[in-house]
Amino acid sequence: GSGVLEVLRRNAASIERRAGQPVTVKYICDIRDFSSHPDAALFVNNIDVILSDPEVTAVVETIGGLKPAYFYVKSALESGRHVVTSNKELVAIQGRKLLALAEEKNINYLFEASVGGGIPILRPLQQCLAANEIEEVFGILNGTTNYILTRMVRFGITFEAALKEAQAMGYAEQDPTADVEGQDACRKICILADLAFGREVLPEQVPNEGISGVTLRDVEIVEQAGWRVKLLGRAVRQADGSVCAYVAPHLVEEHHPIAAVEDVFNAVMVRGNAVGEVMFYGPGAGKLPTASAVVADVIDAAQHRQQRRRIGWEAGGKEVCGGAAALSMRCYLRTKDDLGRVEALFPDCEILSSQKGEVAFITPKMPLETLRQCAEALQVCAKLCVLE
Repeated sequence: GSGVLEVLRRNAASIERRAGQPVTVKYICDIRDFSSHPDAALFVNNIDVILSDPEVTAVVETIGGLKPAYFYVKSALESGRHVVTSNKELVAIQGRKLLALAEEKNINYLFEASVGGGIPILRPLQQCLAANEIEEVFGILNGTTNYILTRMVRFGITFEAALKEAQAMGYAEQDPTADVEGQDACRKICILADLAFGREVLPEQVPNEGISGVTLRDVEIVEQAGWRVKLLGRAVRQADGSVCAYVAPHLVEEHHPIAAVEDVFNAVMVRGNAVGEVMFYGPGAGKLPTASAVVADVIDAAQHRQQRRRIGWEAGGKEVCGGAAALSMRCYLRTKDDLGRVEALFPDCEILSSQKGEVAFITPKMPLETLRQCAEALQVCAKLCVLE
């Protein structure tokens, strides 16, 4: 939130020129005490003060989570004010409902900052790539996990040690569950899938696996074979129009563009049937990068104050999103079983490491359900998807 105020003040002249009117902050709503803050006069602790002021035409929400954010956003839209948000959980779970309310009121509900921080991805997906049928969207959607994996690969430190570093530097919360277990990336791939395919994909429909099970042993084995480990969110359109979406650690070939994305940076790749693959790269979080996207949406709302931006998606359901069940892929497995049992179950596998008490290999491409059944017959210590 403080970044939004800073950007609006720092770039006031160019923002006014692009928006066609001055854009200033009249209120900041927060329940905490900011009486000693330099901008103490702007603070209020009741949303009703804002919603009863006819001079306020847009509300920015940077609270995060569902409560009380959903109530505030819904109230602002019902009052006829544009709303801009960076709240990925709110957009992923309640986005369709809030967009329908915005359409009813002929106002804008915009959320570019909810995916990729300062990276422009949602608007290009809707506008610049609008001539395409989008076939697949995938990417590094969480900077915390990418930082941890970078530290493991570059410096050979354990997951636990890298997580402590990330927490000390402010990249990870004290409770890092949402990041390291893939929940944050899950919400973001849902939003990307909603916009790419035009049907609602909800977080509970998307299996997500984080990086807490990735060990230094696996990192060492795959790196020697020319792979990098990345946590990816992925959504793929199937031939019947349904969507397969999931979040999981992947092996990425070292020459793939996304393998070079390190530290807290994010990257999203979109494959369209006309353009092919395009990649969007940049800072995925941070006060000013996120504020950059938020303020751009405020400008967009001002430019579309007479006629709202056309944005939204239809209802989903089980027939729309079936997780990753319909996909076929290769996987990396590390097992305590001997080489003979591995080759009996996976006769065409690629052996990366074989020693007493451990075999690491990449399976042939096969349906995930078949792969799961074969893997259950082994003492599997690690599993990573392979990005093709």
